[in-house]
Amino acid sequence: MFSATTDKDAPAPQIDERDGARIALSGPWTVEHGAEMEAAVAQIGRKAAGDAAVTIDLSGVERLDTAGAWLIDSARQQLDAKGVKATFVGAKHEQEILLKEAHYRTFDEGKPGSAHAVVDLLVDIGKSVVGALKDFYAGFAFLGEVVSALLRSLTHPRRLRFTSIVYHMENFALRALPIILLINFLVGCIVAQQGIFQFTKFGATAFVVDLIGVLVLRELAVLLTSIMMAGRTGSAITAEIGSMKMREEIDALKVMGLDPIEVLVLPRLIALIIALPLLTFLADLSAIFGGMLIAWGYGDLSPEIFTARLREAIGMNTFLVGLIKAPFMALMIGMIAVIEGFAVQGSAESLGRQVTGSVVKSIFMVIFVDGLFAMFFAAIRY
Repeated sequence: MFSATTDKDAPAPQIDERDGARIALSGPWTVEHGAEMEAAVAQIGRKAAGDAAVTIDLSGVERLDTAGAWLIDSARQQLDAKGVKATFVGAKHEQEILLKEAHYRTFDEGKPGSAHAVVDLLVDIGKSVVGALKDFYAGFAFLGEVVSALLRSLTHPRRLRFTSIVYHMENFALRALPIILLINFLVGCIVAQQGIFQFTKFGATAFVVDLIGVLVLRELAVLLTSIMMAGRTGSAITAEIGSMKMREEIDALKVMGLDPIEVLVLPRLIALIIALPLLTFLADLSAIFGGMLIAWGYGDLSPEIFTARLREAIGMNTFLVGLIKAPFMALMIGMIAVIEGFAVQGSAESLGRQVTGSVVKSIFMVIFVDGLFAMFFAAIRY
């Protein structure tokens, strides 16, 4: 008979192996007696290590809390690891519940291995690829719904909500104009300053005008404006539609016989497709104006010389390249924002996750589309 107690004055543990090892626990097994419990558990592991089976009698346990249950279960696990089968007897009902909780709340920490790490990496890559393919499929399917709704609206113009389109144009374009102009102005200044410092080494300061014109009109203005719209407007669209989804307002529209695509999606997409080229045009002017000021201050290029050089270096095709990209980028931003908004579930956590995904995916697609257009225009020498 082996007796383990948490009292400090208890006698040394003893084992009676006549009918197999039996471990009797007594006293309070609570967190206040943590040191004594740990010592008793260590003695259990040492004394019962040589037995094939051990019975742990809990009938003498006066009080048991989570800490005591966890230590008792850890003793059982230690015995199991040594090949000793441990069985609990004499436990009260509430003690059995604590022991079960302590057992099932214990998680084995997996040992990291190189083979498992490679497999996990491949699994993550596979899930990412499948998720991307599902997103592309959902995007094309949703684009089909939008085109269908647009054709219905064009055949019946009264279905188009012009008031909503004008409202969203004001929200997307007019209210975003100050930050768009400021950012492009600063970027134009930075490009001009860095270009002047480099071209001055070769006595070719005037070529900074070519740099500003080509870089701003073809790439920077439309790219920066689209990224800003993805962060500002795309997130707002996702949050608006997601909030309506959470409050079941979209279901209410369907009950009233209204198509959510016509009511919510088309006005926002049309407004965004109109607004982004306008903002891109104003961003071009702002960035070139900033570059002109820096060229005047750092490179001694007067506004007259800057303007004349710009007319010589830049053709209409350079100006149109940025404007041609803008509607396609607006379509990407709007489509992704709307899809992510409709994907919101019923929780604020889901709304935040979809808004974040909307911004990240929109910025990625903007850069991706810009790269495709760059290769296309280079191939046709435009």
